[in-house]
Amino acid sequence: MIEYRAVFDAEVVFTNGGGLRTDGFRLDVPGPDVTDDELAALLVRHLGLLMVGEVRISNRSVVEEPHKGGRGVDPAPTGGRRLVELSHEITEGMVTLPGWPAPRITDWLTRETSRERYAPGVEFHVSRIDLLANTGTYVDTPSHRFADGPDLAGVPLDRLADLPALVVRVPAGTRAVDRLLLAPYEVAGRAVLLHTGWDEHFGTDRYAAPDAPFLTGDGASWLVSAGATLVGIDSINIDDMTPAAAGERPAHTSLLAAGIPIVEHLTGLGALPPTGFRFTAAPPRVAGMGTFPVRAFAVVDA
Repeated sequence: MIEYRAVFDAEVVFTNGGGLRTDGFRLDVPGPDVTDDELAALLVRHLGLLMVGEVRISNRSVVEEPHKGGRGVDPAPTGGRRLVELSHEITEGMVTLPGWPAPRITDWLTRETSRERYAPGVEFHVSRIDLLANTGTYVDTPSHRFADGPDLAGVPLDRLADLPALVVRVPAGTRAVDRLLLAPYEVAGRAVLLHTGWDEHFGTDRYAAPDAPFLTGDGASWLVSAGATLVGIDSINIDDMTPAAAGERPAHTSLLAAGIPIVEHLTGLGALPPTGFRFTAAPPRVAGMGTFPVRAFAVVDA
């Protein structure tokens, strides 16, 4: 499905005095034939402007470009319900966090050995996996950060499964996702997935580079106050991991203190519409653990 965005200049005049001017503004539009009046209404709604007397549109063009989540434009129909994989595959020896032990997958019961235990023609295979909880795509629960916080068994399912969700498209080259990048989104009661595109480096040395994107403490505090249910990111960590951060973890601290689970190392967020889907990242119900790999996925409906 082709999606469109308008590129334009606009001058907004308010009825109570004053004005606003934008140059080269880009905005989601429903199609290539959008009129100036329709574009003006979309701009007013997207920015949440009140007491607007007039909007003058100029230098307008419409380009084929994926939607970024503009208010007033419904997600494009997908042609039916579909599932979108959002987690990395866990394999023998894979590297999630450089320097941390990789998973080891072995046989506990081979098919050959099992034949001695069962009736003729019956066989089973049972594997064993030894891995850190922070492997692949995983969820952090409050007990990961706070000793008295709910663990994997204590976080309710309505914080992990079948959540209404939205994607925040982070501009290329942006490291710090802050309050201003998040402010246009209506996040209350939703899983907020930060699409940075950094997942393309997963499994390489580049993944842990100093310019990896992260959520700022200010941004995390805004998500808490705005009522987000879960926050995910497709980068190596939701916090800044560089020496300049001095080991501080403000995003983990703010979100987990508020009971908001964090999903790190997501992938495939580019396949999702800006809104109009539901998100699940449920781990096993293990008591005494604060993190664990998840099969993260989205359900997108037409």
